Amino acid sequence: MSSDVAGAGDPKGGRGAQLKHTGLRPGWTTGACATAATTAAYTALLTGEFPDPVTITLPRGQTPAFALAAEELTDDHAMAGVVKDAGDDPDVTHGALVRATVRLLPAGAGVVFRAGPGVGTVTRPGLPLPVGEPAVNPVPRQMMRDHVAEAAARHGGAGDVEITVSVDHGEEIARSTWNPRLGILGGLSILGTTGIVVPYSCSAWIDSIRRGVDVARAAGRTHVAGCTGSTSERTVVAEYGLPEDALLDMGDFAGAVLKYVRRHPVERLTICGGFAKLSKLAAGHLDLHSARSQVDKGFLAELARGGGADPALAAEVAGANTGLAALQLCAAAGVPLGDLVATAARDEALGVLRGAPVAVDVVCIDRAGKVVGRSTVAGP
Repeated sequence: MSSDVAGAGDPKGGRGAQLKHTGLRPGWTTGACATAATTAAYTALLTGEFPDPVTITLPRGQTPAFALAAEELTDDHAMAGVVKDAGDDPDVTHGALVRATVRLLPAGAGVVFRAGPGVGTVTRPGLPLPVGEPAVNPVPRQMMRDHVAEAAARHGGAGDVEITVSVDHGEEIARSTWNPRLGILGGLSILGTTGIVVPYSCSAWIDSIRRGVDVARAAGRTHVAGCTGSTSERTVVAEYGLPEDALLDMGDFAGAVLKYVRRHPVERLTICGGFAKLSKLAAGHLDLHSARSQVDKGFLAELARGGGADPALAAEVAGANTGLAALQLCAAAGVPLGDLVATAARDEALGVLRGAPVAVDVVCIDRAGKVVGRSTVAGP
């Protein structure tokens, strides 16, 4: 596979510079692998030949090439498989064979997704997909649709296809993930918002966060943002117009950002991330990784009660499947749970800063990057 990941140029700050500084090798998401397999299979249906390697375009413009590990072509379908390479990330799906089987559908049918062996099905609400749908997340779905359309335009197809995504041994692998607890049954989720797996070695990534703060301070930045990923980075750029060297990819390491900024202050720190992750910070967790902290629905219920939720709604929040489901319940009732979580997270951050001259605000987003909660700016 190609290594076209870091992007053009040699950035002095921001996400790209942090990744380069760690020396860790990035990898590819299951969504990117499924897109490559789909592209190869559909191309073979249209032309009789599998492109190998097959090149795709990721959401941020990178163009990796994937070697095929499996292929099959019959009169009514084509299947291609790609082995997932997670780079230096300790990902449970590293080495898994991701397959896409593509069948032609009648004109006007569009693109239909199916869960094959090893890919889960959504059985409970609160996820970004309806109950009953294959656990192929929205961004990978769009990537596959886009590449089907491109292949159709290039080779004279109609673009109406059924895509069945499967992962060899995926049901077994999924037992090591949170899928069963979330109500995703039968296998893995096909994930990824950028197509790239950013590797996290605790020591290397924390060192890169410190370097990011140093670069921002040296450039005279007075406002920096700690972001949990690329979607939150886009949000703070849109909200505040921050330059790249003011962006800190904190990943799950909120505590590392806060402790270093405590010793090396900037005038203002914005923390931006997904609602569920930042609800963990609000509850006092400084490591937001799912293996080391979980969303506390009881805590969310207490926040909701303080924001005006009646006992029945608070009980629903406490029993919600996910943080997103709790947020949706409160939104329907007019309870500003997103703002309450952002404010509690800001206060936790100020506690870690211990009076350092840093003003803090927190922005919570959903998976699409929409702001679902924010705090006011507060300082010591």
